[in-house]
This record gives sequence, C-alpha cells and structure tokens, in this order.
Amino acid sequence: MNTTCPALLVAGSASGQGKTTLTAALARRHVRQGRRVRVFKVGPDFLDPMLLAAASGQPVYQLDLWLVGEAQCRRLLFEAAQAADLILIEGVMGLFDGTPSAADLAQTFGIPVLAVIDAFGMAETFGAVAHGLATYRPDLPFAGVVANRVASSSHADRLRASMPRAIPFRGAFFRQPDAGFPDRHLGLVQSFELDDLDRRLDTLADAICGIDLADLPDSLPFAPEPAVAPPRLLQGVRLGIARDEAFSFLYPANLDLLSAMGAKLIFFSPLRDRSLPQVDSLYLPGGYPELHLATLAGNRGMKASLQAHVAAGKPLLAECGGLLYLLEELVAHDGTAGAMCGLLPGRGRMQTRLTGLGLQLASFRSGTLRAHTFHYSRLETPLSPRLVAERRQGGAGEAVYQEGRLTASFLHWYLPSCPEAAAELLRP
Repeated sequence: MNTTCPALLVAGSASGQGKTTLTAALARRHVRQGRRVRVFKVGPDFLDPMLLAAASGQPVYQLDLWLVGEAQCRRLLFEAAQAADLILIEGVMGLFDGTPSAADLAQTFGIPVLAVIDAFGMAETFGAVAHGLATYRPDLPFAGVVANRVASSSHADRLRASMPRAIPFRGAFFRQPDAGFPDRHLGLVQSFELDDLDRRLDTLADAICGIDLADLPDSLPFAPEPAVAPPRLLQGVRLGIARDEAFSFLYPANLDLLSAMGAKLIFFSPLRDRSLPQVDSLYLPGGYPELHLATLAGNRGMKASLQAHVAAGKPLLAECGGLLYLLEELVAHDGTAGAMCGLLPGRGRMQTRLTGLGLQLASFRSGTLRAHTFHYSRLETPLSPRLVAERRQGGAGEAVYQEGRLTASFLHWYLPSCPEAAAELLRP
C-alpha cells in the first residue's frame, strides 16, 4: 500500500550552484517548525551528507540508481515517507549530468525538481538557463527555480522578470557571506570542524523566509518495496571501525549492513587511541589523513597494534585515506612527510589536481561490489594489484591490493551492493 509525503529534489545547472546550501536551509527551516525531515543525497558523497544530517537531525543516505539500485532507492524513500513530514533530495553535479543522472532519479520516482541557479554576475540570462533546465526533458516534473547569491532586491526583480511565465520563480536567496560552508580539496569542510555550524544553518534558514517553498510542497505517493534480510555472514564478528577527524568517510548504509549481517561494530580513533580494541576484523574508511600527519605518525602504539593485527592474519579492509595510512609514508600538499603504518610498501603523495574520479565495480570470489573513487593523491608502490576495478563507463579503474587478509584500494565500497563480497573481505 502506497504512503504519501511531500518531496523535492534540489538540483542545479552544475556543481557549485548552491544545492547543499539551499537543501540545508530548507531542512533546518522545516525542522525548526517542528517537522520531521529526511534528506537524501544523489550519488556518492560523504561531505555534503554530514552538513545535511546536521541540518535535519537525521542520517543522510545515498540515492543512486546504479550504486544503490532502483529497488533499494524505492525502499529507502518508502520508509522515509512513513516517518517524515518532508523528504528533500540533494542532486549531484548538474541536473542531467551522468548516467544515471539526478533527473533520471527524479523521473523514476516522480519527484519534482527545484532548480537552484547561481545568479552572481547574471541578469536576464537567468531566464534562459531556467528555461533550458525546465524544458530540456519535457516529461520531467519541475517545481520551479530559486536564484542563489542574489545581490539586491533590484537584482532579484530583474531575475524574476526574465523568467518564462510557465516556470515558477520560487524566490531569491540573497548572499550570506557569514553563513556559507568553507571547502577544501575534497569538497566541503567536515561539519564537525565548524564550531558555529548551528549559527550558519539558522542564518540560512532565516534567509529563505521569502522563498515560496518555505511551506510544504505537494504530497507524493511512494510505493513499498519488500526488504530482503542480508545473510548473517558476520555473526559474532567484532569489527573495529576507524572513525575520527582523519577517517570519517562512512556510508550509513554500510554500517547498517554490517550490523544486520551480525557484526558488532566497535569504533576507535587512530588519532587518539594508543592501541586497537579487542577486534576480529578491521575497517579503515577514507577521510583526511593528510591533514593529521604529525599525530598519525607520532601514534606509534596504534601503528604497532595495526601491524600486530595484520601479522596475526586478521582481515583489514582499507579505503582511500585508509590505504594511505597503511603505506610507509604519506606526503602532504606542502611537502611535509609522515611515517605511516608500513603495512604496504610505498608512499602516497597529495596532488594539486584530482587524480581519481568516478563510479567503478570490482569482482571478488563471492560477487561484485560497486564503488566510487574521488581522490587527490598518487600512489608510488612496487606492489602489483591483485585485481583492477572496471569503470562504470568501461575501461580499467582503480587497483585493488591484497596481501594476506589485507585489502586496500582508493575505492570507497558501497557494501550493500554485494553483502557476500563484503563478508568475504571482513570475515575472519
């Protein structure tokens, strides 16, 4: 039986248009009005969801027709609709970018698109961009357009006047120089690093008072999707998971899956803890180890504990920043070097340009895992990969290294895409 809930997908003409800002502002505003808000993020991302989770007070899951799959996306939306008063979905890149795109997701589930366009340095051309987004795919549900980074009321008037009559102009989001979210080489600064995050979110929520979507949009029907319980292949496994400022790139869906498969999740900090907790297996996610070189290099107790874990033949799965931590050395952007764990030969070097990007998949004995890569680091190692992933669009992808029970790659795995393969990598 279908359930209904108001929903919007916030999209843009490109990255950097203000999707995260507007989605966070809408979420915080409705939460302050006493509503239960669930927010999702289209495509692979860790940093935007941190801010959206802070704005909504709820964990933010991925929706992606390829990475997550249509059936699982449908189930997540149905579950959210049962518990929430509003569903907000932040798109990825531009509205029509990628295969599948944010537009594909909106069309699949009938969710209206709210387009946000950065109007800085723009006047009447705003209407032309809005017209293109609204009409490029005629059967796409379209809720209207919001202008971002508007300079003044007269600027907003010109933008409004440029709009085709058939496309709703939902309002102007004026510049908020003291409320924006700072960024760095992988994207937005992590939410827990912002001491004044609540002030920023409240300022943004106040700033959308004049926007026509501060009230709830229309309710939409969401169809149920039967849940499939994963096999209990990790029953009783004590799974240590690194989680701190240096290792924070974790999909909530990964943690849910590991728990549902029977693992007991035990979190630890390579920055602060001097040794590992008592665990059977380890998961080192990505993050920003390059920003904490001195602390990681100086924590000899943790490095020795990790070395002992691997020497005992226990499983260890490392993703991106976790891979860099396992090397002999990591060199930061400024040339500063730090001695890492020495569990894999070679060094990582931070680069000024992106060196890995895109959706990929890799086949293991138990099945195929889907993943994505996004990094500014380069690996120098004599190791030969055990296997090489395949890009979503074809061609060779990232290397996957395996030494004993240690598996490491620049890939960020979406573990629910193949629970059996996840268990293969983490089961003692």
